[in-house]
Amino acid sequence: MCFFPFVSPAISLTAGLLLSLIGIRHDYIHRHTATILQLSIVLLGFGMNLDDVIHASKSGFIETLVSVTTVMILGILLGKLFKIEKNIALLISTGTAICGGSAIAAVAPILKSKNYQNSFALIVVFVLNAVALLLFPFIGHKLGLSQEVFGNWAAIAIHDTSSVVGAGAIYGEKALQIATTVKLIRALWIIPLSLVIALLNKRDGKHAIQFPWFILFFVLAILFANFFPSFEQSYLHLNWLGKRSMVIALFLIGSNITIRQIRQSGAKSFAYGIVLWIVTAIGSLVFMSW
Repeated sequence: MCFFPFVSPAISLTAGLLLSLIGIRHDYIHRHTATILQLSIVLLGFGMNLDDVIHASKSGFIETLVSVTTVMILGILLGKLFKIEKNIALLISTGTAICGGSAIAAVAPILKSKNYQNSFALIVVFVLNAVALLLFPFIGHKLGLSQEVFGNWAAIAIHDTSSVVGAGAIYGEKALQIATTVKLIRALWIIPLSLVIALLNKRDGKHAIQFPWFILFFVLAILFANFFPSFEQSYLHLNWLGKRSMVIALFLIGSNITIRQIRQSGAKSFAYGIVLWIVTAIGSLVFMSW
């Protein structure tokens, strides 16, 4: 059904969530969610204009630098205020500041966090992603945000790449391109932030940083499409396949969320994640409106 044009990202996510809540889900299928999502992002690169990508990269750099630093500092302070375990606070802060689950997965080995701490952080980010996918386009239309402003805002204020791409797709074609580009460039901050956390943690031993390789393939897809324009018709097909694959990934994300998981995340951790997310969303929008 996700391959039909009338099934939007919002519909697919909602459908997956509803099926999960009534008990129709399969754990094995969800192992492929990350792969499908990464593939969809790479394929979307074939439909992007190189000049637009460069412009989005320049315009989003300052916002990214300021927001990543601010969110991490705010997350640490709120963690102490809410009396959240240090590792959980750092994981949620990292996921909020950069790119959700990918950032959490990269930082977790460095922190040597326990499984339940990783689960708490991932569940909080997962649930807020689902809310953001539906809520952000609604707020954007109510505030009359332009495609460019919404794309940058979504990339900064929404945790995971999947929901950023989904929200951009709901809002418009231009918003989709800007949101995807800025978010993927933002994901590169996993590397310096991981190094900083490793240094501040002062752990013994070396920890490998998981580089999100799909970002490199995304950039290569953009370059290939712009340097070899004669295959334009094929790029359109690949771009369409990327959009449909993204819809499938969002369906799988929705179908993997359960009430039990939400309860397991803990009230304080969940409240902490919500407050940090709201402050980030409002603060980033005000910052870009100046």
